[in-house]
Amino acid sequence: MGKPASPRRVGPREALSIGTQIRGSAQKLGLVAALIRNQKAGDAMNILQFSTKGMAVDARKVLASAIANAENNHNLDVDALVVSEASVGKAIVMKRFATRGRGKSTRILKPFSRLRIVVREQEEA
Repeated sequence: MGKPASPRRVGPREALSIGTQIRGSAQKLGLVAALIRNQKAGDAMNILQFSTKGMAVDARKVLASAIANAENNHNLDVDALVVSEASVGKAIVMKRFATRGRGKSTRILKPFSRLRIVVREQEEA
């Protein structure tokens, strides 16, 4: 018996990858995600490879995972993949304290973000 399989969260010709604990703010990661939206997968990898933004390193790992999922799990053509969705959300926030003058302390917030990338196989025109 056992538990029934959960339904797919994306369409039949799509593959998904989620980075859940990316160290950095959602605002900074959102700028990087905007660079690759609606781009071909190969072009998006090149954009992230040569981007000067620090968050591009983690975004590139998530995109590479989505491409590998499309190829190995769903038998999609890698050359026809397009980044159809790149959405960013907030995750946990680490709270730390820094000592200040006169015996006081200040809270330091260290945010984490989530990145969800969906690649779709595009029909040949």
